[in-house]
Amino acid sequence: MLIVGELINTSRKTINAAVQARDAKFIKNIAAEQVKAGAQYIDVNCGTEVEEETEIMKWLVQTIQQEVKVPLCIDSPNPEALKVGLSLAAHGQPLINSITAEKDRFDRVIKLVLEFKAKVVALCMDDSGIPGTLDDKIRIVNLLVEKLSAAGVKRDDIYIDPLVRPISTGESAGLDVLETIRYIKKEYPDVHAICGLSNVSFGLPKRKVLNQTFLIQTMSAGMDAFILDPLDSSLMGFFYSSKALLGKDQYCNQYLTAYRQGLYSE
Repeated sequence: MLIVGELINTSRKTINAAVQARDAKFIKNIAAEQVKAGAQYIDVNCGTEVEEETEIMKWLVQTIQQEVKVPLCIDSPNPEALKVGLSLAAHGQPLINSITAEKDRFDRVIKLVLEFKAKVVALCMDDSGIPGTLDDKIRIVNLLVEKLSAAGVKRDDIYIDPLVRPISTGESAGLDVLETIRYIKKEYPDVHAICGLSNVSFGLPKRKVLNQTFLIQTMSAGMDAFILDPLDSSLMGFFYSSKALLGKDQYCNQYLTAYRQGLYSE
């Protein structure tokens, strides 16, 4: 199961302030803390800085890689910023976040996926917009897998994001994600499912409780990758315990390591 650390994102006030000040020490520390906490990839997102995105992407990638040697998730809707980040990514196989089934975006991003031999997050979205029903999600899943496979992307490098909507907007929002995950794992067992958890709880109190519960539910449905905050010890505790209970942690090694490191201390 893949954990992508989400914290280096200029939409966060502390990260934005550090970027504006070019505070390399702060960025390096956040990167190192995420890896120490279990992140296998570090997400790099400076999309809020539209005018300077490519310049900031370059600085962030170079700064992060001075501190940690894990692969990067280059996260931007801007193909130019993606290319800058990918061209500098030096450790392991990079992950592109993201492509969609929208024709223009697909055509621009697929070139980068192939050029850099990257893994890719594929958002469940096409030219008609964000799917409003389970049937629409399934249709777009099929379309994405078909288009990416036809372009030459290995299925093991495809990470479908079913787009989590807030359950405050409709009672089927969470259920639709779970059913989409089950469909992916049944029909395309070599394809991965990924999501960010926090959107599910938007607009509701005690958001962490909902996020933690949804983590367990999605793992039980077959989700095998997450973009999340690995410094949330409660969330990571549920991640390792769920992984062990689902038979995805041989001899409970990761659970026991987390326990010895104090993750479950009161």
